[in-house]
Amino acid sequence: MHIAEALVALGAVFLVCGLMARAGMRIGLPTIPLFMIAGILFGPNTPGIALVGDTSELELLARLGLIFLLFYLGLEFSLDQLTSGGKRLVGGAAAYLLLNVGGGLGFGFAVGWGTAEAFVIAGVVGISSSAIVTKLLVELRRLGNPETRVILGIIVIEDLFLALYLALLQPVLGGASGPLDAILGTATAFAFLLALALIARFGARLVGRLVDTKDEEIVVVVFVGLAITTAGLAEHLGVSDAIGAFMIGLILGATVKAARLRTLTHPLRDAFGAVFFFHFGLSIEVGNLVGVAPQILLAALLTVVLAVTAGAIAARLHGFDRVGAANIGLTVLTRGEFSLILASLALSAGLDPRIGTFTAGYVLLLALVGPFAVANSERLAKLLPARLFPAAAVERSAGELPMDVGNASLYRIGTDLLQVQVCEGSKLHGVYVSELRLPTGATLGLLVRDGSTFAPRPSTRLRHGDGLLVFAVPEQRVAAERRIRALHRSGRLASWRGDSGE
Repeated sequence: MHIAEALVALGAVFLVCGLMARAGMRIGLPTIPLFMIAGILFGPNTPGIALVGDTSELELLARLGLIFLLFYLGLEFSLDQLTSGGKRLVGGAAAYLLLNVGGGLGFGFAVGWGTAEAFVIAGVVGISSSAIVTKLLVELRRLGNPETRVILGIIVIEDLFLALYLALLQPVLGGASGPLDAILGTATAFAFLLALALIARFGARLVGRLVDTKDEEIVVVVFVGLAITTAGLAEHLGVSDAIGAFMIGLILGATVKAARLRTLTHPLRDAFGAVFFFHFGLSIEVGNLVGVAPQILLAALLTVVLAVTAGAIAARLHGFDRVGAANIGLTVLTRGEFSLILASLALSAGLDPRIGTFTAGYVLLLALVGPFAVANSERLAKLLPARLFPAAAVERSAGELPMDVGNASLYRIGTDLLQVQVCEGSKLHGVYVSELRLPTGATLGLLVRDGSTFAPRPSTRLRHGDGLLVFAVPEQRVAAERRIRALHRSGRLASWRGDSGE
């Protein structure tokens, strides 16, 4: 393909993906399945216009999409988020992974496509989409719901499991020739992970100096170089480039510039991520979906049952009612980027090609069903037996019962309220709200400035004289204070125990 033709084709790919995503947003569909559909419709396997005749022409750009997806995921990961929910959160996430990954593994063996394929299918079926889950929480305005902390905790622990699972799968995806080769491949993967984890623990500040500049152009060039180089080194060592991208993101995510890096990475993730999903769609033949339709339907049904069951277990652990259980189980129902990444790696490793078609159909189906189910979770919650959940459970730690107020309900929920004043000399001056990175369970509620009170946005920049009100669940008050004091250094920090029902 000539340069001019290549540029027109690439521009058309971005344009088609953007227009389809814009149309889909009007009816509440997430972008990931729409990008895949664009690849199917405008690929070589479907009659009509073929923007790309050879899938290899987009291979490098699609691989960059994979790298930026995992790099951004690493930036988002926070150990504070993992530990903030304590044993109950870890227990709920562990139950989710055990049920869904374990059920996916059993389903993979039942399909009979091969042992290596079964382990890939376990990951495809077992891990939810962080991107779609977050998008649903924002669009449905459920970030303030008590069960949302559990949902976010589950996907954070899934992200950690993701890196370990990719490392375990590397001998399978790399085509190990024997047990010794497989052990060596696994050992190499974990040694690489351990080395990067040690850098994240003890050397993040040193690495952070590479991006410690106010010039955004230099920052972008440096972190892109770090992400691609680390991913390439990982691939060279026989470890997935996805692991390398995730780990360097994890390292940079531990630096003080993490929030700024997430902001700068976001458009790269979205643009090249669209190419990745489009490229995956290019390899799908619609006619082949018929051949794996029974497996797709069974896997989707299994996922619904297991996800809702895991949601019920998590709700019981945290004292939520059946609406909370439905919200948890249905929100983490969708599958997306990780499933497609696994299928892409499996196809590159020469595994059964039906995995690609199966994964595409499975992700598409759940991406369509999931948002609809979440939007109607209160109605669907009535299908769960009420006797399985404590009566009137909202936040059991509050010890309060709901009070009817007209057609609404008012709950007295125990909270801690922190008052922060940005005084002269405070290092909070000039900090963006998105850079506060409060622990899960702590939320910046209101900002008082020049006599006016309003809800701050992530792009709001703090300045001298501002007053902040931070709401925190009781067990996270200390962690929230530590985080604010670390940024504050000087000035006043007052806190008191509050009750939102008063």
